[in-house]
Amino acid sequence: MSWEQQPGYWQEQGHQQPQYPQYQQQSYTQPAYPQPYEPVPPDPQPYEQPTYHQGYGQEYGCPAHAQQELEPQPLAPAPPAAAEAEEEKPPPRLPGRDRYFDTLRAVALIRVVSYHTFGWAWAGMVFPSMGIMFALAGTLMAKSLERPAPKVVRGRLRRLLPPFWFWGFFVVLAMLIQGWMPGWQIVYWIVPLGDPPGSAWAEQAWEILWYLRTYLWFVLLSPLLLKIFRLAPVAVLLLSLAPILVLHFLWEPPDDRLGSALTDLATFLFCWILGFAHRDGVPARLRPFAVAVLSLAAIGFAGWYALTHQAETGSYDLDDIPLAQALWSAGYVTLLMWAKSYFGIDFAWLTRFRRTDRIVTIFNSRAVTIYLWHEIALILAVPLIDQLWNVPAFETYLPLESQWFMFGVGWILIAVFVLLCGWVEDVAGKKKPTLLPGGRPASP
Repeated sequence: MSWEQQPGYWQEQGHQQPQYPQYQQQSYTQPAYPQPYEPVPPDPQPYEQPTYHQGYGQEYGCPAHAQQELEPQPLAPAPPAAAEAEEEKPPPRLPGRDRYFDTLRAVALIRVVSYHTFGWAWAGMVFPSMGIMFALAGTLMAKSLERPAPKVVRGRLRRLLPPFWFWGFFVVLAMLIQGWMPGWQIVYWIVPLGDPPGSAWAEQAWEILWYLRTYLWFVLLSPLLLKIFRLAPVAVLLLSLAPILVLHFLWEPPDDRLGSALTDLATFLFCWILGFAHRDGVPARLRPFAVAVLSLAAIGFAGWYALTHQAETGSYDLDDIPLAQALWSAGYVTLLMWAKSYFGIDFAWLTRFRRTDRIVTIFNSRAVTIYLWHEIALILAVPLIDQLWNVPAFETYLPLESQWFMFGVGWILIAVFVLLCGWVEDVAGKKKPTLLPGGRPASP
């Protein structure tokens, strides 16, 4: 006897006994499949998850209590302890960001400001900021190129050019007021494919634009460079040092915009390609001994060359010696990228220090603003400190003659520019303008 035929079953449940002729003749003793076993053909129609709605249980004869179980129940409010724990959580990070790379970028910006304040020739050897920044940008570019290349290039231009135009408006206006007469080369202030022209009076402000020009060319060339790199990753990575060797030993580029652009591209091409390699996991597949030997050899040769050729440039500053800059940056950044891949460094612990983590976030979200405006901040720090000499208390108790004091004043002015001008980066990135990342909205 089957369960449906047991007397009183449906009466006990408060329902009338349904009639299912196709099942009433089957009992538990009957086999579940025909004998011998025949495979059941697949259902040609894909399974669709049924949508439950009010009355669903009643339509199919289910009891009322079963229907109630199908209906979604509201979530209970979180207890007070959970709410307090939610408030203690660190601020959310940008999706897909790596705290190791973000920290390197923040330190690189601090080193750039320090170098332009103190002029330390050894700063580039301790931390080659520009090589690191190009390598990080290459990694992000390779990641972005998983999408259609034209869309990626347009996105990079959209995020770079508006902050540049906003900054350039004030610089060009100041130079015009000072009597500067531009020629047709002023078009480079619209798209900096070449060094934008400027007056000697504002050279300290616009001389940093070589980085934006080089970055822009790398962005435009990246779709082609990435395809070439993936044909033979290790070979292309090593050969990316060939252009700087050619320019240094075989052919001297002209001393003009074209020559400057070619030199800078050749100097940092290896770092940009190294960013591609890291994205594709190439450093992690290399032998540690080979990486260490080649990287240290490049650093050693670059240091020797810089120290033994000071008579040509008057200093061992890597910024004045492209060959030494290229090899030193190549070896240094290779070690950083390899260590990241081999040891799995991610700096996730940084989120436990909320203030430091927030500072790193601000540096990365306002990197273009900090880079563009830091020289103007240092320029304005000089007349501002001159005014402090007129206050006897400040003259007595403040180290107004110290470069460290100017360094501090410069960072205060950089912070002001970040608050006043950083929202342009949000607009360029199609984000809601804010005074600071994670802060309240700003009104541009």
